[in-house]
Formats: sequence, structure tokens, C-alpha cells
Amino acid sequence: MQSLLEQALAHHHAGRLAEARETYREILQQNPNEPDALHLLGTLEFQEHRLDEAMELIRRALETAPEAAEFHAALAQVLFASGKIDEAIAAYRHALSLRHDMPDVHYNLGSALLRTGQFESAARSLREAINLRPDFPDAMNNLGTAFRSMGKLDESAACYQRAVALQPGDVKACVNLAQVLKMTGQLDGAIEYFDRAIALAPHMPDARSGKIYTLHYHPKCNAAQLLWENLLWNQCHAKPLRGIRRGHDIDPSPNRKLRIGYVSPDFRDHVAGLYLLPLFKAHDREKFEIYAYSNVARSDAITRQFQSHCDFWRDIAGVDDERAERMIRHDRIDILVDTTMHMGGNRLLLFARKPAPIQVTFCAYPGTTGLETMDFRMTDPYLDPPEAGDLFYSERSIRLPDSFWCYQPLDEEPMVGPLPAIANGHITFGCLNNFCKINDGVLSLWAKVLHAMANSRLLLLAPQGSAQNKVLKTLGRDGIAAGRIDFVDFQPRRQYLETYNRIDIALDTFPYNGHTTSLDAFWMGVPVITLIGQTAVGRAGWSQASNLGLTELAARDAGQFVEIAAKLALDRGRLIALRQTLRERMRKSPLMDAARFAHGVEAAYQQISSRLFFGIKSSPALQEE
Repeated sequence: MQSLLEQALAHHHAGRLAEARETYREILQQNPNEPDALHLLGTLEFQEHRLDEAMELIRRALETAPEAAEFHAALAQVLFASGKIDEAIAAYRHALSLRHDMPDVHYNLGSALLRTGQFESAARSLREAINLRPDFPDAMNNLGTAFRSMGKLDESAACYQRAVALQPGDVKACVNLAQVLKMTGQLDGAIEYFDRAIALAPHMPDARSGKIYTLHYHPKCNAAQLLWENLLWNQCHAKPLRGIRRGHDIDPSPNRKLRIGYVSPDFRDHVAGLYLLPLFKAHDREKFEIYAYSNVARSDAITRQFQSHCDFWRDIAGVDDERAERMIRHDRIDILVDTTMHMGGNRLLLFARKPAPIQVTFCAYPGTTGLETMDFRMTDPYLDPPEAGDLFYSERSIRLPDSFWCYQPLDEEPMVGPLPAIANGHITFGCLNNFCKINDGVLSLWAKVLHAMANSRLLLLAPQGSAQNKVLKTLGRDGIAAGRIDFVDFQPRRQYLETYNRIDIALDTFPYNGHTTSLDAFWMGVPVITLIGQTAVGRAGWSQASNLGLTELAARDAGQFVEIAAKLALDRGRLIALRQTLRERMRKSPLMDAARFAHGVEAAYQQISSRLFFGIKSSPALQEE
């Protein structure tokens, strides 16, 4: 019996799985309850993705040897692969209670805990795996992810750097390191590691997408470079799919409902989701049939709201592009809408297959995808002045009448407090934007604002550690004492919004303006001073100020930015009036008029649908743009 088991193991380790299976079965014919053969055959079935067979065999092994830790660990792996995450966690823990010195099991437990959002427990398990096996790059990588999820970005970066050092060819670790460097404002480092990942795996679209999105924040990157990088993504990842694209079965009846399909990972509590939800609620369901292709990994209460406001819900999370394309073609979608562009969770390779006759990108950020299969992009007349044309976009621009955004605050959001300067006796400037938007040029301009108001203070959202140290060092170099700077770290939404009750005037970032954060500031009664930029993401402040009738808050150059901020800071009456009226001004503006916004979007859909019914490129109204 022992010699047969050794033969089976030799076949198994050499990858001769058919021979190994035959030998395990020979053993089990002689002894149906031989635990090692049951366990190893179960492991083999797991390797070949026959999960039910693997489960049955390993459970039989456990009946004979219930104290075998490795059997419980194997069962946990099958449970995890079957989507039974909580049961897998319990099985991993049982295995470790029987035998603690198994680094792979600690790693698997930590990875399962990470999957369920139990970040601190995950970190403990992953640390234990590393203690037992210091040269464990996968555990180091996942520990970096646990730290990143807890907001411990310096610790996260250190773990990812160690993972890359241990395994220089690990593309995933390179991308993860790039992402966390971006989050701490180290954009050059982030781009370096994205480039490293691209060099290691040129076929990997996510690395190039990560680089593209990061470049939008870089102060030295211009619109021409952004277009070039997007077109390169198309060349590397979309163009090879040309051979599988085919025509579309179009219903020629011009009076029927248009079928609009939205593809998104953000039908959930996410900024993009919160922009889309008002549109879903306000869609004219008599004229449009709404399909949602959800790439949401973990649904929530907002997901359920989306489900209630569409005609058909399709879950494509974990569904490959070929199957997703078949679903979209079966639904005979007229206009397919991408809401993610090059952000995380995008399905641009699905759009590269051209599953719908007309494809539009919208909502994620005002830019370009570079895709030859993306026909249109939605924007507004402030982000993209009509006279500028579409020189830096691969798509044709559709300018909505008013705003790219439709803002909907959550019901439980806090009330606007009194102007902080009244109690404090000084002006507090602030910025609660993502820290990756804060660069040396931004800090230097803010330093000039602080010099213009000698007793003022600055409140920033910045991760603890290197990010805050960078701010203090840069501002200190410009003569601003550390005692004038206050920080807050990442916060739950309600607490984050309450922080605006500590700020008198918000200062915008560049070259990437605040988008949601600026809308949140206005909602909380805080005016935002913005600098009009050279790219669409840098004209968000101009768009929002224009829609609020507050164009006096938008500066054309750095000198005017300082002048506007200082003048407003000295006008206490104006600040009090803005504090008391901005929320109502928001409610009455196009920024919160969901019906008006939906009408503009639907008018655009009707215009471009002329390509379906009349075989022309676009309507005259679009041609004028």
C-alpha cells in the first residue's frame, strides 16, 4: 500500500495527474477509507476544478482522520473556491488549532479574512505567515493590501516594496505598490512601478490603465500626453480584438423604446454610483429601457436602489468578456455606456469587442478612453468649451446642457454649522481632496494664500506618516510654520462631511480639481476657490462654479487665485451669507436637478440613435460641436 501511495505521489508531483488519479483509485479499491489517498485524490480533483468531488473525498478523509490539520486546510481551500468563505475561515482556524506551524494556512486564512473585509484579523494572520516564513512574497503582498485597507499607507508601501524585492517579477505587487504610492502623492514613484509592471507583462491592461489614470494627477502631464497614452492602450489591448468584432442585429423600428445598457462596478456606495443613481431614478421609462450590467464585487443598500430603478439587472462580476458580450448582444442593446474608463474595475476590454452598435463613456472622469470602439464621450460646455473641439479625445464629445455631474447627498448627512471664523477669530482654509491631488505646486500656491492672511490656518486631509511630513516640509520651505497646519485622516462619510464645519474657505487642487469633494464642500456651505486648468479634469471647479452662478470664485492664474482667496477671507459678511445660502443654491442649481440632467442625457441618446435608424454619423446638432 505504501509503495502505491509513493508512486501516486510521484505522478502527482510530476504533473502526471491521470496516472496519479488511477493509482489513488487503485489504493481506494483495496482500502476505501485510506485517509491519505482520499485526501490526495481530493486535492487532485480540486486542482482540476471538480469541487464537488474534491469536497466529498476530503470529508471522507476527515471521517477517518479528524485530527489531521492538513485535511482541514485542504477542505478550507475547497470551501473558499466554492464561495463558502465563512465556512472556509472556520476550517482554516480549525486546522491551525490542531497545528500552528503552517505558514500557507495562515496565509490562506489571512487572504480569506481580507476578502470579507476583516482587515485587522487578516493582518494578524498574514504577519504570522511571515513570521513562520520570512521570504513569503504573497503573504507580504496581501499584508500590504490589509494595511492599505486600514489606511496605513506607509506600512502598506513597505510591505509591497518587500514583496517586489523578494519576487522582482511579481506584476501584481508592482501594481499594488504603484497604487499606494499614488495615494501618498508620490506620483513619479507610482508611474515608475506601473511602467515596471507594463514591462513585465505588456499584455496586462490594468497596469497601463493604472498609469493612465495616475497621469491625470501629474502636474507635468498635458492633454496631448494623456491622449497618446490612451491610444497606446488601444493599440496594445483593444486593436488585437478587431478580428472577433461583428455586426449588430438592430431593430429598425424608430418609435420603439431605446435600450440603454450601463456597465459599472460602482452600482454601490461609491462616488460614481452616487452620480448615476439620480439619473437612474429620473430616466423616462416610457421612452427608454434601462439595463444594468453590474460588475459589483460586493453589493450594498445602494446596489438594491439601482436594481429597483432599472428594467433588467445583469450580474457580470466574474463573468468573462466573451460571455458578457453574448448577454449584451442577446439583449440587443442600442447604446452601451461605460461609467469607469481607466479606473479600477473597468471592463474596457468588453467595450473593445464592440457588443453594441453605439458605445458611450460617461461619469468616471472627464477624459478619453482612447478606444477605437468608443463612439462618444459625455462632457459639459465648461469642462470642454465647444470651440476647443475634440483634438485630445478619441471619441466625439457630447456636451450636456449644464453639468457633467448630478449631485445627490445622502439623507443622513449633517447640517451646515456656523462660520468657524466667528468662534475661532481666524480664517481656516481647507482641502479634503484625495491626497494624490496635492503636489508641490499646489502647496506653494496655498502658502501664498496663507501669507496673504497672516493669522489664518490650513486644514488638510492627509494620511499619517510620510504624506503629512511632506506637507509640513514643503510648506515650511515656503515659510509656513507647522503650527498653522492641521490634519485629518480618512474618515467615514458623515464624519468627513462634518469636518467641513471646521473650514471657512476651501482651496482647490490642480491640475486635477476636486470633483465630488468640491460638491460636498458647497453642500456644507463652504465656498471653493478654484484655478481653471488646461485639461477637462482641471476645469471641474469652473464647471461647478458656473452652474452655481459663482464664477467669481474661479481664477485664471495663480496670482488671481491668491487675490480671490484673500478678498473673500476679509469679507466676513460674504462668508456668512454663503454659509447660510450655498446649500439652497445647490438645490436650485442644475447640479442637483435630476430631471433636467436626465432630460439632457436622454436627448443626447436620442440624437446619437440616429446612427441606428438612419445610417448617418450623427445629428446636425452634434456635428456643430
